[in-house]
Amino acid sequence: EVQFVESGGGLVQSGGSLRLSCVASGFSISANDVSWVRRAPGKGPERVSRMYPDGTVRYYGESMKGRFTISRDNAKNTLFLQMDNLMPQDTALYYCSSDPLGISGRGTHVTVSS
Repeated sequence: EVQFVESGGGLVQSGGSLRLSCVASGFSISANDVSWVRRAPGKGPERVSRMYPDGTVRYYGESMKGRFTISRDNAKNTLFLQMDNLMPQDTALYYCSSDPLGISGRGTHVTVSS
């Protein structure tokens, strides 16, 4: 089955850090264009970061640049998102997505308290 399973979310105080994980199955993340996307309460989806097969990364949103880092472990077929200096406005459901494959995970919730 082709799917993503995310984990690592939780409740953290403002200024704290979290590392999200996204395990892929049924396909290789190193051979596909994969992204972290978030959806804040009452808002639409917002792409956070994208990693291409050649390892090139792209970040979206000025508020996230310099605080979020995307990476992957090819051997574990896992995508990561390191989030530092978290702010209350980072509160959202974070999930993995692949536009070429047309799939998204269920996500993991991140709540940042002030």
